[in-house]
Order: sequence, then structure tokens, then C-alpha cells
Amino acid sequence: MNVYAFVTPIVVLLLVLEIIYSAKTKNGKYPFQDTVTNLGTGIGNQCINLAVAFFVYKWYGWLYELAPIQIPITWYTLILLLLLQDFVFYWFHRIGHSVNIFWAAHMAHHSSEEMNLSVGIRASFTQRLFQFLFFDWILVVVGFSPESVYAMAAIHLLLAYWHHTAVINKMGWFEKFFVTPSHHRVHHGVNPQYIDKNYSEFLIIWDKWFGSYEEEIEEVCYGVTHPPRTWNPIHINFQFWAQLWNDAKATDYWWDKIRIWFMPVGWRPRDLEAYPNNGRIGYNKEEQVKYESNPMANSKNYLISQVAVGVAFLYFTINLQLPLLYWHRILLSVGIFGMIISWGGILESKSWASPIEILRLLFMAISAIFVLDFTGISSYENWSTIIILITAGLSIVYYSVAVGKKSEKKYIRQTSKQTKP
Repeated sequence: MNVYAFVTPIVVLLLVLEIIYSAKTKNGKYPFQDTVTNLGTGIGNQCINLAVAFFVYKWYGWLYELAPIQIPITWYTLILLLLLQDFVFYWFHRIGHSVNIFWAAHMAHHSSEEMNLSVGIRASFTQRLFQFLFFDWILVVVGFSPESVYAMAAIHLLLAYWHHTAVINKMGWFEKFFVTPSHHRVHHGVNPQYIDKNYSEFLIIWDKWFGSYEEEIEEVCYGVTHPPRTWNPIHINFQFWAQLWNDAKATDYWWDKIRIWFMPVGWRPRDLEAYPNNGRIGYNKEEQVKYESNPMANSKNYLISQVAVGVAFLYFTINLQLPLLYWHRILLSVGIFGMIISWGGILESKSWASPIEILRLLFMAISAIFVLDFTGISSYENWSTIIILITAGLSIVYYSVAVGKKSEKKYIRQTSKQTKP
């Protein structure tokens, strides 16, 4: 059972409620381009989580057999697992801001220049893999089953999700023990005093005990100090990976080619120019000018409808209650990644976006019909085929007729303080 298939509807419901609230209050917390990018990145990430689940059950199953004890699942052992998960994640999160390769696996989550619940699902494609590969196996060795560890990771993620909001102010005594939106807003800040603070996800006591706590006082400026300046989810997720790779190729020192991946964030090979102040210069709200682009004409309503269709398609792909084979899910995931890449192109009026959008609509429709028939869930002659073909057909017609392309000019405005890699 994929617990993410049950967590996803809760996440979507909370997100929709905050969007409705923000729309009614006109608080400006949901810029359209950033929101679509967050949703697309989150949708793609769920496909990756599906692959990680298979990895976890295989490798963790072997570790579990070697564990000295096997802890039964009761209400009190689940509480213990939650506390241990929170403690382990604190250190995983802290290292994710300290070591180059781990920051590469985490940076995408911080790349948004906004703070709302859609940012909570702007998760890196590689972070969950790193979490299970390098940290959460400890919980299996302790004696917790792979199923319980994987499920608790999802619950822990849900508990941290609601922190990504700017509409909830400070929460009094609750903040003494538990992480709140105020704490997590600080964590996403690039203000000099906020950088690399408040790593905790459930209990704030870890930050207070280990010296990484910072209270929210100055208005938070969100993002990273070297923002990606694009809505392309692939670039957003692999920007820092590419930067490390380019530095590794550029240096003439073989030892530096190896150790660059494991050095502190801000370190560069000895024969390359160092980042100013080791890449740790921040900036505040007054200095920040956010990234914007010129999207294709009439694309807003089209993208809103495609996000709704994409969420439904994702749920079909990741729901392990359905009798899909692994290669069915891979096939469907290919369509999903084509979809979110196309969205980024539409938001930036890229010339390649139109052919990709038409091809991915056809691919997703054909693959869905094929998988439904192959698995016996439905058949070619059933009503599901008609609905899928009508949805894809209307999408293609509307896109072809109504969604024009504007100039690729981007309104990129940047601060001189954006220096962190």
C-alpha cells in the first residue's frame, strides 16, 4: 500500500482551502506562475516517491531481517517511531544545508520566492531517495518494519506540510515545543540572520538544543541566494547538481573533483574563483526583486484545467491498490514528466512547448487507455475510453486555437546579493 496515495488527497484539500482563502482576501500569496511550478514539481516528485517505495521495501526488508529485535506496532511504539523519525530527520535536514551533495538533493524545495502550501509540495526529486538511502535505514536497524518506517515518513511529511503558510501568525505557547509556520518561514528565509536555521519539522526542541534556532522578527525574504530564474522543473531540481558537475570538470585537481561533492556548501576547488564570503551572503525583502516571465496568451485557464487533470492522472499512477505492473507506472510517469516540463515551457512562452504539449496529451491519453485495458480495469469499448479521448481532444483543440505564444522575453530582475550556490 502506498501511503502517499492517502496523504495526497489531504494535501490537495488543504491547498485548495488556502487558495480559496487567499483569493477571497486578495492577499497575493499565490502568484500563478510560481504556484503552477510548485504543483508540477510536486506531481513529478510523487512519481519518484513511487520508485523510492520499491527500493525501500527491497533493501529495508533485507536490513529488517538482520535487526536484533523487531518492534511490534502499537500506539506507543508508533509515537516512539514518530519521535525517532523527527530526530533523524533533523540531522538529515541539517546536513542537507551543510554538504554540497545533500544541498543539491534539497535545494529545489527552497527555490520558490513565495511561502504558501503549494511550496510545501515543491519537493526535490532526489531528497526522498537520499533520506531513505542515508538516514532512515537507522530506524529499520533499530527494529521498526520497512512498512512502518515508510508510512511514518509520509505522516511526518504531512505534519510538516502545514508549516508552509504565511497566513498563520505566531501561536503562543505552542511554539515552545512544536514547529509552527513562523518557525518554518524563518527556515525558508535568505535574510542573513535566517540562513540555515530552524531545521526541525515536528518538535522545535531539536533546534533549541543544538543551536540552530532563530525567531521570526524581520519580515522573511524567501528563496535561495542563487535562484534558478525559470519555471522548468528539471532545471530547478538539477541546477546545483549541474553546478557541482561543472566545477568538478573545470578543476585540474583530481582530489578536488572528488571531494567537491562532500565539502561544505560554498566551497569550490582551489583553482576556481571562490564564492564571495563562501557563498553565505543573504539579502532582505527590500533588496529582492522576484523572477517573472511572459506566459503564452490565454494559458491561465488552460493550465488550471490541466493541473486538475494531472492530479487525477497522478492518483491513477501511484495508487498501489490498482493492479498496475511496474512498467505501467513507468509508462504513465513518462507522460507526467512530459506534462510538467511542458507547463514550464508554456509559462515562459518557449517555442518548444507547443509540440511537447500536443505530444504529451496524445501520449497520456493513449497510455491511459492501454493500461486500463491491459490490466482489465476497463476496456477499449468502455465509457472510460470515450471520456479520456474527449478530454484529450478538447485539450488539444483549445490549446491549438486559444493558447497563443508571446515573446520569450523574461522579466528577470535580480539582486546583487544573490550569491549562494
